[in-house]
Amino acid sequence: MDYKHIEVKIDDGVAVLTISREKALNALNAELISEMQKFFSSNWMDREFRCVIITGAGKAFVAGADIGELAKLDVPGATRTAMIGQYLNKSIENFPCPVIAVINGFALGGGCELAMACDIRLASEKAKLGQPEVNLGLIPGYAGTQRLSRLVGRGKAKELIFTGDMVPAVEAHRIGLVDEVYPPEELMDKALGMAKKIASKSAPSISAAKELINRGLDVNLSAGSDFEKTTFGTLFGNKDTFEGLNAFLEKRPPKFEHK
Repeated sequence: MDYKHIEVKIDDGVAVLTISREKALNALNAELISEMQKFFSSNWMDREFRCVIITGAGKAFVAGADIGELAKLDVPGATRTAMIGQYLNKSIENFPCPVIAVINGFALGGGCELAMACDIRLASEKAKLGQPEVNLGLIPGYAGTQRLSRLVGRGKAKELIFTGDMVPAVEAHRIGLVDEVYPPEELMDKALGMAKKIASKSAPSISAAKELINRGLDVNLSAGSDFEKTTFGTLFGNKDTFEGLNAFLEKRPPKFEHK
């Protein structure tokens, strides 16, 4: 599939999706969001890759939403814009294989929300993150008020959203907004190493684990444990489960078919 604002390269089970509106600091306009939605919809069951990396071209991951577009919206249009942005982030969150945000620079507003929808966030030491929407008389619209509080806690989320402050990568790591911080020159290599390690595992088990962790955040421990019990049993209907078990007993590396 041809895209205007994103570039996709697939190698060794890993898809690297680069957001490429470099002159606009990769700001999320309607066309870019639509292209990303097509990628995460059309590849829903694609096993050519088993892990996705999202990063940005140039010095930004995503510097926010396209302010020029926002300035033209009325109430119905703004509501629809938020709905479309939330739908993309939910598609990423529910994508069957892991999605890693490689935050190479600014991740602000919609960019921070996009990163939070990913499963794992790796950041450059030069990255800065934040939800500065209040500086425009707005609030986060792509579920940032919801995901940020779940990642960093209610009080810290309120502080960041109320002040609109940006935080450097090291502080973002301290509060739990990003998972690891690396020197800029090491960031992509570290991300690719992690992604290829994940891609080497059985895709059905990784997908099941992701779904269970996501569902478990919305239910109590008992209900989450019940989901896990059922899914654990279901995996014994897969070829990969017995390949993994037999490979362990035979002291050899498993050869997963991702089935």
